[in-house]
Amino acid sequence: MPDASYDAARIGDILRGSRLFGQINDAALSQLVALLKPVRKAAGEVVYREKEPSGSLVIVLAGRLRVSRNDREGNLLLYNELCPGECIGETGMILQQPRTADVVALRDSTVAELSRADYETLLQQNPLVFSQIFSQAIYHYLRHLPQIAERKRAQAFAIIPLHRGEEAALLARGLAQAFAARRVTHLRPPSPGEAADDQAIARRLGTVDAMEVSADFILYEAEAALSPWTKFAVRQADQVIFVARSTDTPTVGALEQQLRMEPGLTYKRQHLVLLHPAGTSVPTAPTPWRAAREVERIYLQRHDAPGDHESLARFLTGHATGIVLGGGGARGFAHLGVLRALEEANIPIDLIGGNSMGALIGAQYACGIGFDDIRENILRFTRTGERPSLPVISVLSGRRIERELRRLFGDATADALWRPYFAAACNLSQACTTVQDTGPLWRAVLASNSPAGLLPPVLLNGDLLVDGAILDNVPVEAMRTRLGTKLEKRRGNGTVIAVDVDVREALQVDAEVKRLSPWRKIRGHMSADAPVVPGIGDILYRASHMGGLTQRGRTIALSDYYLEPPVAEFPLMAYRRAREIAEAGYRYASAEIERWDRQNFAL
Repeated sequence: MPDASYDAARIGDILRGSRLFGQINDAALSQLVALLKPVRKAAGEVVYREKEPSGSLVIVLAGRLRVSRNDREGNLLLYNELCPGECIGETGMILQQPRTADVVALRDSTVAELSRADYETLLQQNPLVFSQIFSQAIYHYLRHLPQIAERKRAQAFAIIPLHRGEEAALLARGLAQAFAARRVTHLRPPSPGEAADDQAIARRLGTVDAMEVSADFILYEAEAALSPWTKFAVRQADQVIFVARSTDTPTVGALEQQLRMEPGLTYKRQHLVLLHPAGTSVPTAPTPWRAAREVERIYLQRHDAPGDHESLARFLTGHATGIVLGGGGARGFAHLGVLRALEEANIPIDLIGGNSMGALIGAQYACGIGFDDIRENILRFTRTGERPSLPVISVLSGRRIERELRRLFGDATADALWRPYFAAACNLSQACTTVQDTGPLWRAVLASNSPAGLLPPVLLNGDLLVDGAILDNVPVEAMRTRLGTKLEKRRGNGTVIAVDVDVREALQVDAEVKRLSPWRKIRGHMSADAPVVPGIGDILYRASHMGGLTQRGRTIALSDYYLEPPVAEFPLMAYRRAREIAEAGYRYASAEIERWDRQNFAL
């Protein structure tokens, strides 16, 4: 329906804040504004449908629009959001092509519509200016460039308790504190007995438009019932955060079922927070909560841990930091130095993943084990050794390392840690990298530390998993996927730090050597004058790490920060020099971090 509250002056102010329209002169802007027709769109209302004729474009004046499509299997794919000052539909309208996606009001919004006929009128009135402007709009569309210089409107979150209690209030206060460096508005439910219809809400709060201009973040603390206030909060939110006690039943309740019928909820990013009591040491496993829910993530939080709320805030706003630790034998102790340097620089680590030695160190770090204990745990593994096996499946049996990993991690699962974690492994059965972020933690680490041929493959649903270095020794792509949203089809948000300790060592022999033989290798150990030839360990290690070595350029390209500690001087099996290697990693990382822009890690 038409929105008479937007006059020419108000529309003009919005367009002047747009990168696209803000550059045109006042006369041309007045010509454009005179032809725009403001229209209200309720949350969930369709603005455009895919494949329908393109007869107009729209400019967002208030609220948010969501671009989406359905794939061939009928799955909903969510793309970008459109904020005030941005336009959509210009490419199809100008080229007279069908719509390429659905556009839906993410929350109560107002858009200004420009028809094809009015567009042609503008071209007649001022052909040079408007041909340039809309050509630039098409260029932005093709290059995926933003149309606004910066986000000048608040991001809005609805915090919805799944059961009666104080969880929504606790989480809202925790998030408000996490956002304290910015302008935050925390909106609470009406007091008992206070009128709560839309008119009463409007009288109490004023216009949503005014709140969005004066804040960076708006937190709507909803109620554990489908009240007018809860409906309002959902309609005005860009993201919905469900919150429950960790001890609550995980079944979908009546409120969730009712909310699924609310227009527009499907197009919003949805999250679930399981809030744990103060002092909880082991989090609740989230697996039962995933059933029948389409949430982007499940966050395990303690209501008395500010760091948990800060990490959640970074995930919600696309500022989370993930670190990926690669494999490399004893050289992997450099990861301990890098992690220590990051902590001292107050650079947050919201998610950690790795392969081989990186997976072993990362899993312990995610469990909250200290650096010295991590080092000693690994050295204990190396001292116990491993029994040889009848070389039918592998050279070594792998039973001792499995026993030690079971003892170290106990019943912990990869998805029930305060800091999210994953381990990469090469799936020999499916010829791909399998990322393990659920199931027993010991099994995930064991699979990532089982070189093919040396240790037996780890079995997972009938598939054979081995050390992931065969395909990807520093699984940055897996981190990119997990830092981005599972629903939005775009490159992951956040910051990725990759740590690569896999040294590209020379693996050649003298050109005069025509054949490798065991005796030549033995003589090389006994005589300094004999030509050096690689042994079975060198050959198997290089073969198992070919994927990581050939992927190094891609690893660097997918990382925001790529660290390659200087560990070439340390032999692959130099476990006795663990402290030296960790110190080398620390000194290198500390120097590199000094050159980083710390603003990249701020909210």
